[in-house]
Amino acid sequence: MIMPSDLEIAQSATLRPILDIAHNIGLNEDEIELYGRYKAKVHLSARDRLRDRPNGKYIVVTAITPTPLGEGKTTTTVGLSQALHYIGRRVFTCIRQPSMGPTFGIKGGAAGGGYAQVVPMEDFNLHLTGDIHAVSAANNLLCAAIDSHLYHGNALGIDPATIMPRRVVDINDRALRNVRIGLGKPEDGPTRDTGFDISVASEVMAILALTTSIEDMRARFGRMVVALNKDGGMVTAEDLKVAGAMTVLMKDAIMPNLMQTLEGSPVFVHAGPFANIAHGTSSIVADQIALKLADYVITESGFGADMGMEKFMDIKCRVSGLQPDCVVMVATVRALKMHGGLGKVVLGKALPRELTEENLPALEAGCANLVKQIQNARLFGVPVVVAVNAFATDTPAELELIREKAVAAGAMGAYVSNVWAKGGAGGVELAEAVITACQQPKDFRFLYPDDASIKAKIETIATKVYGAAGVAYSPEAEAKIEAYTRLGLDKLPICMAKTHLSLSHDPALLGAPAGFTLPVRDVRASVGAGFLYPLCGDMRTMPGLSKHPAFEKVDFVDGRVVGLF
Repeated sequence: MIMPSDLEIAQSATLRPILDIAHNIGLNEDEIELYGRYKAKVHLSARDRLRDRPNGKYIVVTAITPTPLGEGKTTTTVGLSQALHYIGRRVFTCIRQPSMGPTFGIKGGAAGGGYAQVVPMEDFNLHLTGDIHAVSAANNLLCAAIDSHLYHGNALGIDPATIMPRRVVDINDRALRNVRIGLGKPEDGPTRDTGFDISVASEVMAILALTTSIEDMRARFGRMVVALNKDGGMVTAEDLKVAGAMTVLMKDAIMPNLMQTLEGSPVFVHAGPFANIAHGTSSIVADQIALKLADYVITESGFGADMGMEKFMDIKCRVSGLQPDCVVMVATVRALKMHGGLGKVVLGKALPRELTEENLPALEAGCANLVKQIQNARLFGVPVVVAVNAFATDTPAELELIREKAVAAGAMGAYVSNVWAKGGAGGVELAEAVITACQQPKDFRFLYPDDASIKAKIETIATKVYGAAGVAYSPEAEAKIEAYTRLGLDKLPICMAKTHLSLSHDPALLGAPAGFTLPVRDVRASVGAGFLYPLCGDMRTMPGLSKHPAFEKVDFVDGRVVGLF
């Protein structure tokens, strides 16, 4: 049987008017801002109206260390929601908005896949309601304000060498990684070296995901540290008198976007920070509203459990006060074989044949990664359920081996998920296991206290989550840590920036590496977002395009989008 493409499946679906979705979940008409027939924004007043209603169960979907192709985490997130809906539970999905960088690059969109998708899929992956454009505009207004201030005399005494924000664009464009501005005549502004980041890597996007109200957003924008002055003090967006205007640009973006799955269950799509640079979760406000409207809220965190899940627990839960009731750990047989030393997965190339043939010794070796990631989730005191995203080449012996390893590592079980091929009906066993897990006692805890030193927080994550023996700091990182401690920023949580392709800083170290030294080459401050982010190894905040990017196949033919996955 040849499956239709994701886009063909999405375009053949019969969608319900978004007003029907809103009314069925208990939203009032005055709490909805329509963006066409099938998507809408939801006012935060809905959360305030429902404040006395008890919260539903809170489930975070994470994964083993992924291959470059990903392991179907969003497909599992959407499919699990559809499965809970299928068996009659009130459920809400909360996921991030995808960046058009990966959408037009090579990884593709983030609406799920097969028969477990958010629809309309084209809208989901292309602009949606314009939130990322608002993020870009607010960020670039801040950058323009900085350079204008320098041009007009620099009354704040900004040290140009310490300027932190860079301009952003939501496209993969390696040519913009390093640029020199102010070239030309004196009236073109002072010359300095800077560059562009992709929009979703900006602090403005991180603030959108972590804010709890428009007033909180305004305060966070004001606290954004844009540079140091020549005396070593902090210069903020408030000092530049631009935070209010940034808030005006973001006043609609703070509202979550309401959509639906292929099977008609509600979805919030909101915010989109990268998990290898920022904290990689959808917004707090979306979760807060959804938890008042549903018995089960399924959200996801970016990349593997060492990345997005750790940040979900230590940053997002710290800010929101919410605590998850269950962790769902997504794994695939092919990825675990890769961690066991077989094949090399390369974006844009066919999967190596050895990853599709039964090999129990390689799978057993690769299960070390699954075991470590289960242990990482258990560090936070939350029950874990493993979801094996199924492929036709998986064998019963391989699936049984994963189940045995998962249970031995402390998971409540491992369940095959066929949601890609069967939609909600293919995830019923997983859904029932999640319901059971949510009824289990939990002992939620953070990895570190607020008052631990910056180095103590970094080293706790490095040794407990990554498996490192220790941390080596560059002179620049040492100086930054000393400065941030002097400036009173040492109470902020830590958002590690490292590769998502390994538990370590080195993407070539697969499985569950141990005994390595984690290099921290720099530590940067996102004071408005509310975290410090150490840079481990070579991290890029502006991706590039491949030789044959996905946009080559995308077109508009006979009134419809084609070629979009």
